[in-house]
Amino acid sequence: MKSMTSRKLRTLITLTALLAALAVFPVSIFAAADDYPNKPVRLIIPWPPGGSNDFVGRPIAAKLSEQLGKQVVVDNRGGAGGIIGTEAGAKADPDGYTLTMTGAAYTLYAPLHDNLPFDPLKSFTPIARLGSGPNVLVVHPSLPVKSVKELIAQAKQKPGQLIFVSVGAGASLHMGTELFKIMADIDFKIVQFKGGGPAMTDLLGGHSQAFICSLIAALPHIKSGKLRALGTGGKMRSAVLPDVPTIEEAGVPGYETSNWWGILAPAGTPAPIVTKLNNEIKAILATDDVKKGFLKYGIEVDHLGPAEFGEFIEKETANWTRVVKKANIRLEK
Repeated sequence: MKSMTSRKLRTLITLTALLAALAVFPVSIFAAADDYPNKPVRLIIPWPPGGSNDFVGRPIAAKLSEQLGKQVVVDNRGGAGGIIGTEAGAKADPDGYTLTMTGAAYTLYAPLHDNLPFDPLKSFTPIARLGSGPNVLVVHPSLPVKSVKELIAQAKQKPGQLIFVSVGAGASLHMGTELFKIMADIDFKIVQFKGGGPAMTDLLGGHSQAFICSLIAALPHIKSGKLRALGTGGKMRSAVLPDVPTIEEAGVPGYETSNWWGILAPAGTPAPIVTKLNNEIKAILATDDVKKGFLKYGIEVDHLGPAEFGEFIEKETANWTRVVKKANIRLEK
């Protein structure tokens, strides 16, 4: 009898402790969100400095620092087409203090790689999509071509001799370049770099002839005359380059290549923190200076919240999976 009473007492104590823990748990999450952030936040940009992710990510980090009252520190971690930096973001603590910049290359990871160190559809919690914009085909002025058709003719006259630079095997810019090669039915050499900055430096130095890159990275060099734009990758001409035709209208029917940018957090990041970050980012994107800053480089503010951004990533991944399977493209076995 005494033993049974003792067992009942222990059970009652255990249940009371469990109920107390359950009662406190959600409160502690919201308390953490109210206190967030209480130290600097890291934004991993999984590319070297100087590329489109830098152009988009750094202004957002600066504005977010003002909004949150704590510094948002940019951490460039390039390599492997963005996979190295993205892995670091995936494996960070899910506490809101490590965020990861992402873009179109993210939805190509799963279709192209068998042994990723993270799951693009499970390792992250989407925070917000920031914007989108077309890519552009640019050439060094020393190349004697002034149109896409002339470039194609040059490539056919000298198969395998033209040098295109690109960014990381399997990255969206690389896939856009491979797609151009296939759809234009030409052959050229593709030299890979860890990021858009180093690739652009090589092209500007005249060591290569062409680059299909983000409009945001190429525009200053186009305007200064250091590069010549032959065509943009959107469905319509860019407002910042109205005299430059789309690659499709310039001679490659059906061709389209564009980019988008967004921010992720590790899976398991508390929902109140995700909501807070999205709300702050949405407010930043609504400001006139950010809108004008983006449009200056041909980028449109294109905000999506966590749920919609997650659906967008799933849809884009499925689309690229179909394309990659149909084309029988694989980077590793």
